Amino acid sequence: MYKAPEQFIALNKANLEAAVRFAGIALEGAERLMEVQLKAAKGAFADGVQQAKAFSEIKDPQEFAHVKNSLMQPNMEKTASYVKSVYDVATATQSELNKLVEEQVSEFNKQVVTSMDKLVKTAPAGSDVAVAALKSAISGINSTYENMAKSAKQFVDITHANVEAATSQAVSAGKKKAA
Repeated sequence: MYKAPEQFIALNKANLEAAVRFAGIALEGAERLMEVQLKAAKGAFADGVQQAKAFSEIKDPQEFAHVKNSLMQPNMEKTASYVKSVYDVATATQSELNKLVEEQVSEFNKQVVTSMDKLVKTAPAGSDVAVAALKSAISGINSTYENMAKSAKQFVDITHANVEAATSQAVSAGKKKAA
C-alpha cells in the first residue's frame, strides 16, 4: 500500500513542531534579553539619581574630581557586566537554536538513509553505480555539515574567550584609572 499522504502529514506535523520550537526558543531569548535590559535600565536610573545627588553636594573642584573618579569604576563594572549578560543571553539562545537545527539535520539524515535503503531495494539491476554515487554525495554533504558545525563551535568558543578577556581588561583598566 502506498502511504504518501500519511508521510506528508507526518512531515508537515514535524515541520510545524520544529517551527513552534524555533519560535519558542526565539521568544524565550527575547524575554531573557528584555529582563537584562530592564534590570540595566532600573540600575542606570538608580545610579543616575545617586550620582546627581553626589554631584549636587560638591563644593570645590577637588571634590568634583574625587566624586567623578569614585563613580567611574562602578560604572565600568556595571557596563562590562551588562555587555556580558547580553552576550550570555545571545549565546544561550544561539546554542538552543543550534541544537534544534542539529536535531532537524539528524532527522533528515535518518529519513534520507531510510529512503536510500528503499531505493536500493527497488532499484533496477545495473544501477549500483548511481546508487553508490548518490550515497557518496550524501556522505560528502554530511561531512561538510559536520565540519561547518565544528568550525562554528570553535568560532563561538573563541568569541566567548575574547568577550571574557575584553570584559576583564575593561574592569582592570577602570580600576587602574580610578586608583
